Amino acid sequence: MLRTIRSLLRFQRIVRTLARHDALAPLEETGIAPGAVWVARRLSRRAAEGRPGQKLARALVELGPSFIKLGQMLSTRADLVGDQVAQDLADLQDRLAPFDATLARQAIEEEFDKPPEALFANFDDVPVSAASIAQVHLATVREPAADAAADGNSGAQGGEAERVVERPVAVKILRPGIEKAFERDLEFLYWVAEWALRAQPKLQRFKPIDVVQVFETTVRLEMDLRMEGAAASELAENFEDDPTYMVPAIDWQRSSRRVLTMSRVSGIPMDDRDALLSAGHDLQEVLTKAAAVFFNQVFRDGFFHGDQHPGNMFVDADGNILAVDFGIMGRLDWRTRRHLADMLIATLEGDYHRLAEVYMEAGYLPQRHALDVFAQALRSVCEPIAGRPLNEISFARLLAQLLRLTESFDLPVQPQLLLLQKNMLMAEGVSRSLDPSLNIWALAQPLIDAWMRENRGPEARLRETVEDVLHTLQRLPALADNLDRATEELAAGRIGLHPDTLQRISQRQASGLARWALAAALAALVLAAVAAF
Repeated sequence: MLRTIRSLLRFQRIVRTLARHDALAPLEETGIAPGAVWVARRLSRRAAEGRPGQKLARALVELGPSFIKLGQMLSTRADLVGDQVAQDLADLQDRLAPFDATLARQAIEEEFDKPPEALFANFDDVPVSAASIAQVHLATVREPAADAAADGNSGAQGGEAERVVERPVAVKILRPGIEKAFERDLEFLYWVAEWALRAQPKLQRFKPIDVVQVFETTVRLEMDLRMEGAAASELAENFEDDPTYMVPAIDWQRSSRRVLTMSRVSGIPMDDRDALLSAGHDLQEVLTKAAAVFFNQVFRDGFFHGDQHPGNMFVDADGNILAVDFGIMGRLDWRTRRHLADMLIATLEGDYHRLAEVYMEAGYLPQRHALDVFAQALRSVCEPIAGRPLNEISFARLLAQLLRLTESFDLPVQPQLLLLQKNMLMAEGVSRSLDPSLNIWALAQPLIDAWMRENRGPEARLRETVEDVLHTLQRLPALADNLDRATEELAAGRIGLHPDTLQRISQRQASGLARWALAAALAALVLAAVAAF
């Protein structure tokens, strides 16, 4: 009862805020609390400019950190809010007023039982950025010079003191009280999701409670800065031999759950065309590197930066890409990457029946739907772009339209693909802002072709067949053991079966053994073929 009262009062304040920004459209369209929405609209006389998504974004900023994060998550759910609103929410600026430097210093001391002066040579009290979850301060740390370490100079030699240098770092610190505020907002969001389902059962297909659960998981991970540090470390490892993409090094000795220290990077924002040209950068070369980075993250590694907006991407003096902010990351397992590749091949070949089959093989299309009807729906989305130049095609929008088929065919939502689509949209936006005549995916074409040949070509498919057969052969001993135990149980009379049933089992065993023998023979032929290569 107390939870309901708290939530009702909070709901009233939120509706008033939405009304001030003329952002009540989502509540009006879903039919949630029509009376409260009607009253709020009548009492609010404030005019607001912009599209519905832009108005909603401004309202979410006023509502605070949790709602900013909720808006960012909804920007990946075009199936819920529509393409235009999702695009506007993707531009949501995650910027808030900074908190006092005294609180930042206090947080550092609480985490390490040391004052900032014991950890950093210098600590700038003025933050360089302040977002909903954390803010960033610049600092420096003292450490032995690299040349001294290489010479084995761990201390004074011959009366000469050890040479020390100062290394610039960036220190990210969680907002004070953000965890408690998030718990309070989370309770309210679960209450709204449950209430919405009771008031409008038709909203079940949008799975509002599941949406809140995904939101909870995402933000909890983002509020543990050790997880961000681990993500940055893994990403850096993946590009260890690639100088075109750089990730800040994590200073683990000065990092904890609420404080993250990393090497400082600087460069020109990825979308600042004039500054890039003034610095003498070749825009096509920069975009080619960015395309390769994106492709390698998604298809080669299956681990990609989940928030690649221009504020998190920079270009250094050599034209290489620098990245920051690794709180949101995406993962695609090998099976998903393989299905994405097969979808791409089928789309480019105009084979919509095969495209529908891949959807079913991936488990995205329920078995109850007819493949031919779904293939027709896919054709309706893909045919309009057939034959058009690559620079006129938005693959992010194409993926969004394919994902929107969930509404008509009850396909389960794939969160990892929604995050991928959001980042593809951001990448295309940056590409077109730098050079409208270029398409970032066309620049990645050589990489795509090579990856397809290696992973989806005839040899790759042969390897998969061999692996499947070997996996089956590895299971044979266990199957044989199970068969022996079952036979012993039957012979001992511990399992009673009708004589007709026993006869059928005997016949099936003979047939099954024949099939296993055939499988073994085929495996031998395949292995021989592989050996011949």
